[in-house]
Amino acid sequence: MSTPQVGDTMPDIAMETPDGGTVKPSDFKGRKAVIWFYPKDNTPGCTVEAKDFSALSSEFEKAGVALLGVSKDSPQKHRNFIAKQGLTAPLATDAEEGGLSDALGVWGEKKNYGRTYMGMIRSTYLLDADGRIAQIWSKVRVKGHAEEVLAAAKAL
Repeated sequence: MSTPQVGDTMPDIAMETPDGGTVKPSDFKGRKAVIWFYPKDNTPGCTVEAKDFSALSSEFEKAGVALLGVSKDSPQKHRNFIAKQGLTAPLATDAEEGGLSDALGVWGEKKNYGRTYMGMIRSTYLLDADGRIAQIWSKVRVKGHAEEVLAAAKAL
């Protein structure tokens, strides 16, 4: 199975929200959406990224763009992360095997300090109002990323 590319419809796989509900890409149909995948709550890069998206959440909202941050962390860890960091951008858990991160190929082999392991590859997807992938950022560098995504979303 090949991974979805720009122009393809985003796979519609449900994920758990911190409050015990579910969210899936089709929930954003009719408006643009940004779904960003990050490795782990309360780690330096992931905290900066989540805080950057949260800081710009009102700008995304004004532009008619929904936000969703996704990791494999549990809903409880997400609740703690949101409370500790004062996040306003919503988060979801994609812990199931065969989930959205697997379908997109963003859960994969990583290497760090000579060690190989499975992990979330920091990636961001911009969806148009029809749920099609408009832009993909792979192996994201956090600094300035949220601003770059906001500019692309506004231009869409």
